[in-house]
Amino acid sequence: MYDFSISQNQTPAELYGDLTSAAAALTDGEPDAIANMANISALIWQYIPDLNWAGFYRVIDDELVLGPFQGKTACIRIAMGKGVCGTAASTNQVQRVADVHSFPGHITCDADSRSELVVPVCKDGQVIAVLDLDSPLPDRFSDDDETGITELIGSIANSLG
Repeated sequence: MYDFSISQNQTPAELYGDLTSAAAALTDGEPDAIANMANISALIWQYIPDLNWAGFYRVIDDELVLGPFQGKTACIRIAMGKGVCGTAASTNQVQRVADVHSFPGHITCDADSRSELVVPVCKDGQVIAVLDLDSPLPDRFSDDDETGITELIGSIANSLG
């Protein structure tokens, strides 16, 4: 059992530093990528406010397939290059979208989602998954969120695939 003392009443840099340390502890020595994705989804869900979905889509046979997550039921398969997640996976670039309804080709899995942050997970130079964070608030994700989540995922990417 893990018991993290992470306060949401700290600077974004401190919060993401604590989350990155917690993620390292959760994945340390665990070889199962699905178990690690499940714990990272739960960690993010527990400590990052104003989310309505936090989880992974895994690259399988050149498409994204739903992985471990927290939140409402979700789209199961997403074509590469389609929607925010497919764009992040096909370009290997973080997608931070202030208003998902203005994103060309946005895929609506949850009509309550208003903004989104999607970070590619790379191993050996290849995108193996994406971490998808959705919020019911418009423009929820900041530069600090993007930097913090990107660094967190980068630090544990080898444990996720």
